[in-house]
Amino acid sequence: MSDPQNQPAFSIEKVYVKDISLEIPNAPQAFLETEAPQVDIQLHHESSAVQTGYYHTVLTITVTAKVQDRTLFLVEVGQAGIFVVRNIPEADMEPVLGIACPNILFPFAREVVADMVQRAGFPPVMLAPVNFEALFQAQKQAAAEQAAPAASPIIQTSH
Repeated sequence: MSDPQNQPAFSIEKVYVKDISLEIPNAPQAFLETEAPQVDIQLHHESSAVQTGYYHTVLTITVTAKVQDRTLFLVEVGQAGIFVVRNIPEADMEPVLGIACPNILFPFAREVVADMVQRAGFPPVMLAPVNFEALFQAQKQAAAEQAAPAASPIIQTSH
């Protein structure tokens, strides 16, 4: 019989808003704008060990809405979680922290962003689902390409 203490474990200990910010630098004129704004969305996450078997992940989402060069609003949410991760092979830790944890935090952050924007007096911003696995793979590939020595150019010819 295997020892339950040595079994892989992953669970959510706590989910909370670590940081939240709302700016409306051009109020009240921002509310009189008739042109549709350009909305820019930035995502970033980072994880760190808190103590043995406990990890802290923060998913930061920044949403900026502009009309031409005027910012209507800027919302930044740092949605955080404490996760219990035990007996996971070291090779699997990076995907757990870079894919699983942000996937859990994203719906909470999306709700906070929509609520903050609406409470600011604007129509809510509904963030589309994010494929954190694809983002993780793209970051890994970019890091590998950056670390690789410069290769000689490939010359292709057509026949």
